[in-house]
Amino acid sequence: MSAMAFVSITPLGEGESVSKFVAKSVQVIKDSGLSWQLTPMGTVIEGEKLDEVFAVINRAVEAQDECERISISVKIDYRKNKSLGLNTKVDSVMNKLK
Repeated sequence: MSAMAFVSITPLGEGESVSKFVAKSVQVIKDSGLSWQLTPMGTVIEGEKLDEVFAVINRAVEAQDECERISISVKIDYRKNKSLGLNTKVDSVMNKLK
């Protein structure tokens, strides 16, 4: 089994630059022990179980304790029949481009 989530956690009303807030959430994800990858538009998190990925997302949102309003976008790929791997999908597409 494998659960991969793309998550974007963005505080609203905190000014033009939110990187200091984003860093708080990314630190929670990093400390979780799950595989993860930061992108310019969000973070990809991978775990064996869906509930462990959701728990990390929840803690990452809670890290924004000083923000009154937060926009959260999540997209999930959940596979019961095999593990995904953070680079598996990218590698598959890149191999087809060659």
